[in-house]
Amino acid sequence: MNAPIPHALERELSPAAQQDEARPNAARITLHEMRADEMPRWDTFVAECPEATFFHRAGWQRVIERSFGHKTWFLYAEADGKIVGILPLARIKSHLFGHSLSSLPFCVSGGIAATDEVAREALDLAAQKLAAKLKVGHLEYRNTQSRHPEWPGKDLYVTFRKEISADNDANMNAIPRKQRAMVRKGIKAGLQGNIDANVDRLFDAYSKSVHRLGTPVFPKKYFRLLKEVFGDDCEVLTITQDQRTVASVLSFYFRDEVLPYYGGGTPEARDVAGNDFMYWELMRRAADRGVKIFDFGRSKRGTGAFDFKKNWGFEPTPLYYEYQLHAAEAVPDNNPLNPKYQLFIKMWSRMPLFAANIIGPHIVKNLG
Repeated sequence: MNAPIPHALERELSPAAQQDEARPNAARITLHEMRADEMPRWDTFVAECPEATFFHRAGWQRVIERSFGHKTWFLYAEADGKIVGILPLARIKSHLFGHSLSSLPFCVSGGIAATDEVAREALDLAAQKLAAKLKVGHLEYRNTQSRHPEWPGKDLYVTFRKEISADNDANMNAIPRKQRAMVRKGIKAGLQGNIDANVDRLFDAYSKSVHRLGTPVFPKKYFRLLKEVFGDDCEVLTITQDQRTVASVLSFYFRDEVLPYYGGGTPEARDVAGNDFMYWELMRRAADRGVKIFDFGRSKRGTGAFDFKKNWGFEPTPLYYEYQLHAAEAVPDNNPLNPKYQLFIKMWSRMPLFAANIIGPHIVKNLG
């Protein structure tokens, strides 16, 4: 069960705030914690709010709680019976990686999505008070634009987004020449794309891929839950050659966007440009269904994934990860680029795959 919102956070805004004519909403704002029967209301707001992303959807509460066992607080602000702002939060408490309250772990973005500035301020204050009450090390917002420039930040993550055409010949020609040659290599190798009803082949390709990189694997039940919770908006595309799995990717669809999110290739993928073909096949299929934005997702600066996406002609856009420090003295640095994890990464990549798939989920659930 979720902990209830502290009573002080359920209060209405002061009369002075309500009567400030300079604010866009003079109605009475109240804060609430989302109940299961309110998920449709929440998602209606997400669909209509320009600031909201796929990672604001109500289903993430179920995914995070059931996959990893973390407590969540999905807060919303209401005015005159209408939701005017939301803030999904989850707590991770780990002896190894610290104690945090974040919006939203396991997600590229999060933070407050609102159509009203009074609601935004109320939700922000509520999160800060909740972080203090829980005695976390830090409160983290994962924003697509800076909201708290006065807080410590992390200039590490970027996202890659680009408009695509309804004409796939135009999309192919928009890919830089060297990368286009890799896509054509996959086509000549006879690679085929198929939509999977389950995550079995995805998990096989993904787990082998992250193991080679020396990073822990997510549990298979996490991917099953993503498919179960988000339904047709969560799709698995698997690439094969002669019916053998070469690569696979799990993607989210939101409004007019497609977001390839988890993917990987088998060791054979490099020889036949499996990953290159996979992203082209996803782009081609997405364009055929009317998608206008291809969101290549988050990458860390200075990594192979960053370079790979630039090679497709995508330009990086900064993501603003901002931290309000509470019990912690510094911004956390739990990422594979941290030199102190290099020995661990080398050892992990040498571990037998079956062992890594058993142990990995117990580690990765606390990384967020």
